[in-house]
Amino acid sequence: MQKIAMLGSGFIARFYAESIQGYRSRDKIVSIYSRRDESARKFATDYQVEHISTDMEQAIAHPEVTMVCIALPNNLHEAAVLLCCKHKKAVITTKPLGRNAEEAKRMLLAVEEAGIFNGYLEDLVYTPKFIKAYESVKQGALGRILWAKSRETHPGPHSEWFWNLEEAGGGCILDLGCHCVEITRTYIGKNIRPVEVMCWADTQVKPIEAEDHAIGLVKYENGAIAQFEVSWTFRGGLDLRDEVMGTEGTIWINNFMRTGFEMFTTGKGADYVAEKAESNSGWLFPVGDELNELGYNHMFMDMFNAIEKGTAPKESFYDGYVVNAILDAAYKSAKTKLWEPVQLDIWRGETGVTKASNLVEYDADHYLIKEEMTHFGTKKLILKNKHSGKIEERVI
Repeated sequence: MQKIAMLGSGFIARFYAESIQGYRSRDKIVSIYSRRDESARKFATDYQVEHISTDMEQAIAHPEVTMVCIALPNNLHEAAVLLCCKHKKAVITTKPLGRNAEEAKRMLLAVEEAGIFNGYLEDLVYTPKFIKAYESVKQGALGRILWAKSRETHPGPHSEWFWNLEEAGGGCILDLGCHCVEITRTYIGKNIRPVEVMCWADTQVKPIEAEDHAIGLVKYENGAIAQFEVSWTFRGGLDLRDEVMGTEGTIWINNFMRTGFEMFTTGKGADYVAEKAESNSGWLFPVGDELNELGYNHMFMDMFNAIEKGTAPKESFYDGYVVNAILDAAYKSAKTKLWEPVQLDIWRGETGVTKASNLVEYDADHYLIKEEMTHFGTKKLILKNKHSGKIEERVI
């Protein structure tokens, strides 16, 4: 059983609380910190939390607390993590880890020096669809992964601090790109080093300093390419989609907009439909179990099981640091319009990985380019002569 101090009482803290106290049914939030007393008290009433505080250190240091869950604006993550280190409390934090890689690096080094458990709450690599897809990738169903793409777009975040560049540290690249980068990085292999990034970003609609729309490419050392598409300007709800392509297959995932649950309503009596849904009338696509479909249940189960077994979770502060480093390169590329290197002062994966050979032997003299069955019932081969380099067509 984990006894948790929740730092923050807003949108994401409430999602976390529902999962923490509902899925395993033995973990309990015992302390709540919020900057506003009325918010802390409302959260405490809703989730039966005994200890209420507007002092962050007091909430963390509470003697019952075994783990701290950070659900705060990005600019407060580092201060919260350092207090967890001071009081030797296990810490798990919402994404992104930091506003940039330097902040993330300081937090990573701090928790490791303090010797405390650390978990990175990247829920979208814990969704049931992702877990199933990733198992197929690990088992080789797709062969060698060549390309992975992730998209998260919606009309914009819920709280005011997201729209403040200083507090948030960035716009949709940091807010949504952190999900997409970790999803694609996991499919390609977290032990494979990200090398460089090309990114386009712009502020197209919102009256803000940060970007509200971006598209990026991330090259990996083994030749694989990742792609992210993020936007705070997309109309129609929350669009979460992944694609993975390998030498032997492809996976497409639509996480949220096409759920197999479709409903039409005039809007009378309708209220909440799904996260970031823009309408409660017309044809709607509700989500049966948002906590599960968004990965929260599996994520907290992994965190709690890991700390109780004395092992590392699937997602740690190190993963958050790598994601921040990739996004730093994306921001730089968006300004320079060039491929920008990913600066990783700490790298714990493989080194010197080379691009795998794409040559498939057909016989002693030929490589196979393509094999297909024609509409007229014969097999066609496209071959490359090993010696002359000539492309040949052969009908069998």
